[in-house]
Amino acid sequence: MVEYIILMKREPVFLFKTALCVGDVLAISLAFGLAYFLRTHVDPRPFYFNSATIEFVKSIVVLIPIWILVFFISGLYQESIYMHRPKEYGRLLIASGIGIMALITYDFFTDGNLFPVRIIAIFAFALCWLASIFLREVAKFVRKILCINNIGVLRLLVVGNSEQTATLIKNLRSNLASGYKVAGVVAKAQYLPDFAKPLHYKTVGEACKDGRFDIIVQTEDHNTEVIYSHAVNHHLGYMLIPNQEVLMSHLGDIDIIGTQPVIHVPVTPITGHARFVKRLFDIIAGGVLLVLASPLMLIILVLEMFNGGKPVYATKRLSRFNKKVKIYKFRSHKKEFNGLMPEQAFAKIGRPELTKEYRQNGDQLDDDPRISKLGKFLRATSLDELPQLWNVVRGDISLVGPRALVPGELAKYPNKNLILSTKSGLTGLAQVSGRRDISFEERRLLDIYYVQNWSLLLDIQILFRTVATVLFRRGAK
Repeated sequence: MVEYIILMKREPVFLFKTALCVGDVLAISLAFGLAYFLRTHVDPRPFYFNSATIEFVKSIVVLIPIWILVFFISGLYQESIYMHRPKEYGRLLIASGIGIMALITYDFFTDGNLFPVRIIAIFAFALCWLASIFLREVAKFVRKILCINNIGVLRLLVVGNSEQTATLIKNLRSNLASGYKVAGVVAKAQYLPDFAKPLHYKTVGEACKDGRFDIIVQTEDHNTEVIYSHAVNHHLGYMLIPNQEVLMSHLGDIDIIGTQPVIHVPVTPITGHARFVKRLFDIIAGGVLLVLASPLMLIILVLEMFNGGKPVYATKRLSRFNKKVKIYKFRSHKKEFNGLMPEQAFAKIGRPELTKEYRQNGDQLDDDPRISKLGKFLRATSLDELPQLWNVVRGDISLVGPRALVPGELAKYPNKNLILSTKSGLTGLAQVSGRRDISFEERRLLDIYYVQNWSLLLDIQILFRTVATVLFRRGAK
């Protein structure tokens, strides 16, 4: 298993990539504005077009996403590129040329007036390349200062009885601006430099309990599954320094820490820019759905108030990184059972034997005496879940994701930390694959599949299937 897991709660690398993107946007805008200004105010040759620098820049800003897309496709936001200046400068030059040609092509087919004279495009091409280099160097300098001051640094737990352990520790000690810092070591004494001995831990389990690490870096291929499990269970990143044989067969997956090649292995695709895209989708789609559902939610609120008691209740669930969140739902229980545990409620109505049937049936009953008539309708149509749209907009949960775990389920579920590597969802693959018609174990397997195979297209497909599931009431009870 040679991959890289990013399950970290802190993602300074993604923040730096975002800073690079913002700098590129600024560089492109400044380059085109300056190119236009040079032609109209510095170049002594006469021109025969209307000079409106601000309008020109506004038009370019609208088209900047095309340029940024070219940068992205060219790999300019990959660490293996932007951390190596010759590669970065060369790709910036090529990408700037492709970007300017893309805008010229767009201008030609739309009969626009972006480049009334060709010299503006030439000026813009050169200035964009230089401005991008300059602002990227500024970003790297700021990052270096922050790293030297221990801000935004990823803390490593180095594990392994290998010479690679000592080499990595020494390299990172001399390279304070790498973005990585050795904060703990699990290795025999002969592989520990003297200065690193205060960082020594006897076992990986002991080190993980401290909760002061972001990534486990393993320097040998012994007990990888055990170390990997520790990383997953504590929501840490995992990196493996490969041997020569593995290195030669995985050249496309290699990155560098200090001078050491490491292999990346993702447990979930929902990291970095994908995490940003998913969150943006939640805000937009969740916000639209919340507005559209507001009239219906108001009607349900009024009906609930006629039943007495609080119309909306909050229940605690576990979301990403084992974080407890309050999930909101419309009340479906009769008011006399509000706030009671199932055991208490069944005892109150004189039928304690229902507790065993309820638990054995996956926490459900076909004819639950605690549920009101309105509650049965809300559950059957899933309308009781509508208040969770507010949870989605707030960022407590996602529109699509694994089912939110009840804290009591956490102790008995063996693969809980895989599910807890991403936010739980209002709906999910398990819900549209049978909801309560499938077993608890089957639902968890579907949740794990979702976590490891996420894509935005999969989210959209699940949302459409959710509509069909609710309309045809498949698996609802």
